[in-house]
Amino acid sequence: MKVRSLFYGLLCVLALGTMLVSCSDDDNGEVWDDNGSTVSLPRERVYILNEGTMGYNNATLAFYAPNGDADFISDIYKLQNNGASLGDTGQDMLEYDGCIYISVYGSNYLAKLNAAGVEQARVSFVDDADLSGGIRYMAAEDGYIYASFYGGVVAKINANTLQVENKLTGLGSNLEGVAIEDGRLYVANSYTVTPDGQYVYNTDVFVVDLRTFTLADTLKVVQNPNMLLEEDDHVCLISWDYSREQYVLQLIEPQQDNRVTELGYASHVAANGNMLYVVDSRVDYSNWPETSANNTFYTYNVNTNAKDETSFLKDAPQELATEVVYMIEVNDDNGDIYIGTTGHSNQNGNVYRFRNDGTFVEKFDGGGQNPKTAIFMD
Repeated sequence: MKVRSLFYGLLCVLALGTMLVSCSDDDNGEVWDDNGSTVSLPRERVYILNEGTMGYNNATLAFYAPNGDADFISDIYKLQNNGASLGDTGQDMLEYDGCIYISVYGSNYLAKLNAAGVEQARVSFVDDADLSGGIRYMAAEDGYIYASFYGGVVAKINANTLQVENKLTGLGSNLEGVAIEDGRLYVANSYTVTPDGQYVYNTDVFVVDLRTFTLADTLKVVQNPNMLLEEDDHVCLISWDYSREQYVLQLIEPQQDNRVTELGYASHVAANGNMLYVVDSRVDYSNWPETSANNTFYTYNVNTNAKDETSFLKDAPQELATEVVYMIEVNDDNGDIYIGTTGHSNQNGNVYRFRNDGTFVEKFDGGGQNPKTAIFMD
């Protein structure tokens, strides 16, 4: 009996030890849902959404292990979902409450994946007259996904069920970037196509009160507003102002009655804390489809309103100075910077990774065409 008691006691100790090790892998107290995964994935994960080429049905979701403890997977969505393709034109991606949400513009649907890239649910908007223009960008808060659509509509979507619970219609024409700050949704109203096919570039950013889901304000900005980003109580905006032949970075200050200030030229921006990491990628399309760019990298501190024109990349590979930048993202857990480039061709894009101090880590194939955005699960 004593031997049996000792045996069971040892089993209990081993079981407790296993539980402790399992929990210690989760530094943030959140356990990833990997149910249905065909591969074993490490705790820290980077997912890269490759937009693909419109009309070619070649959007992909790539997996990268930043700690080098797993192999790179060029299309983890296909691997985890019985060989299915993500679809036509990967538009936006966000991580919310341990799940991955991807908007696919050409195929016009929203997918919810678990932390391993296994699809849990999807909703198609193809047959919804209000939303048939196509889903664009997303932001999340209080259990809801807020998505912009071409056709001037914002949809309020239950993040758990993906049921569309409300729509705000009549907001301009073709809506692009969205960002949430202090209970309000900022929405870029980019352009309108007239009946005779002419493009008219708008100058509006709509401010939607999320408590009432009504339009609260309309801000005047540089024409053709497109990309929006919230960080440290500020909202950053990039307008694709073709009249200047360059894109314009602006800062919206919600605490200052939504004051709008131009900061300079920028094609892409990412943020970490109070610091903006800005790329001004000026692209030469004269030899299309061959392209090249003249890239400038600088920072802007939103708290001190100080611009530092010194590149935040200390030892970048020489070719990054002329490659066409398509993405910049910062891991807010450790400050690592990821820059994606494209050749606007049938070749995969590249991703360059840097430490938060600008030290170059590595360059790798992004797994698909036109790396659009990335999320970090730490």
